[in-house]
Amino acid sequence: MARRTKQEALETRNQIIDAAELCFFNKGVSHTSLAEIAKTAGVTRGAIYWHFENKGEVLDALLVRAKTPIQHLEEASRNSDEPDPLGRLQAMIAEVFRQAEQDPATRRINEIVFHKCEYTDQMCDLREYMRQLRLQSDSKLESALRNAISKDQLPAQLDVSMAAHSLHAFVIGMLDIWLLRPEDFSLAERADQLAQTVIDMLRGSPAMRSA
Repeated sequence: MARRTKQEALETRNQIIDAAELCFFNKGVSHTSLAEIAKTAGVTRGAIYWHFENKGEVLDALLVRAKTPIQHLEEASRNSDEPDPLGRLQAMIAEVFRQAEQDPATRRINEIVFHKCEYTDQMCDLREYMRQLRLQSDSKLESALRNAISKDQLPAQLDVSMAAHSLHAFVIGMLDIWLLRPEDFSLAERADQLAQTVIDMLRGSPAMRSA
């Protein structure tokens, strides 16, 4: 019976997160109440407070479950024995762009993160969470780039820290531009071209070299 109860609690938690995703996407984080999330999830407000203290915790859980775009790129640094780390990184950048357009859930998450989430005083914990997340992601991207340098795929003089920041900014910036005006071009169709562009920048830009 206890195992069944635990399973039911997990299912309710996931229902709440699913409902929050839809509510945040439709109305924005600041304009969504816990009561609206409860109604959409088909649960009581008490059920929400059983799992989450406040709206910020619900959003945290949503982001942890979904992963932000840059977190997907961390996969490229997991295995130091990867024979083609730069090729792996390029493929994953392209996949981030394709998934952003082709997967509805991923698109909703990106919309929430980029355009429907305000870092107000009430959401200061979320702001710190996102700041730490980006620091960790940049650190793991640096590991992937060093792996590529060790296999002679990138210049030995590459400014690894600046390269990681630039790659991060390129991916985030392209997603932001496309989400605002998706009618301008297909991100999925341009995914390979865009991924090749940022890799070429890392390979060939003299300004990306350490002094």
